[in-house]
Amino acid sequence: MKKTFSILSIFSLLIFSNLTTNSCGSREDTVTCFPNVPINVSLNLNLPAYYALNNINGWIYVNEQQSGTRGLIIINTGSEFKVFDRNAPHLCPDNNTTLEVKDNISIICPKDNMKWMLNGNPESGGKTSLPPKTYPYSYDAPSKTLNVYY
Repeated sequence: MKKTFSILSIFSLLIFSNLTTNSCGSREDTVTCFPNVPINVSLNLNLPAYYALNNINGWIYVNEQQSGTRGLIIINTGSEFKVFDRNAPHLCPDNNTTLEVKDNISIICPKDNMKWMLNGNPESGGKTSLPPKTYPYSYDAPSKTLNVYY
């Protein structure tokens, strides 16, 4: 009887530990194979290359050093900036999984044609509810400097 109770206790403890470990971890909103690289980009919006970001719904691709494995998409929404990784959040990096802006109104994954609106929300009927991975930024309005970091 004592041996059965001991085995049952150990089994229960293992199950509880496994559930706690798997349910309480912080979860990134991407697939597990999503590249985790440092992001450190500083953009002077006074420069002609970044002029589009001075306009509402203006966007640019950033493919500079330390801008991720495939670069960034930065969008001016009017009230804030959105900084998205160009890796598809729902697929492991592969050929044709680099996100692109299509017709200035949506972001698309060429591999499976998954679409998101420019604000990052998936279009209705999409194959995933994951938005593109976003990165924090700081914006200094007087100098028009946008810093993206992760």
